[in-house]
Amino acid sequence: MGPAARLIAAAEAAAEVMDADGRRLALRRLTALDKLRLFKAAGPMLAQNQMWLGMAVLACSVAAIDDVPVPQPANEAQIEALVARLGDGGIAAVSAALGGPAESVDVAIAKN
Repeated sequence: MGPAARLIAAAEAAAEVMDADGRRLALRRLTALDKLRLFKAAGPMLAQNQMWLGMAVLACSVAAIDDVPVPQPANEAQIEALVARLGDGGIAAVSAALGGPAESVDVAIAKN
């Protein structure tokens, strides 16, 4: 099972997490349709990039930040905006909640 598949599977078990900035991140289960839409939003090249897709899955697993709903991104720019909004602290918290060490996400990004 690849990194993106492990993150997707773990996303189905998580509920809520607090990040380093004190924000409460509500997590959602990514459905088959959510995954399909994520692949479409990423486009054909990025959907094959496991490191990028892994980060996108983490970001798209966030349903709300401090009780403010977060809509599912519909394109690459929206995915990147959500990653930027979450920042390192938010991504690390989501990664930890989904069972993946935050360091692996950082290492994966550095290799990309």
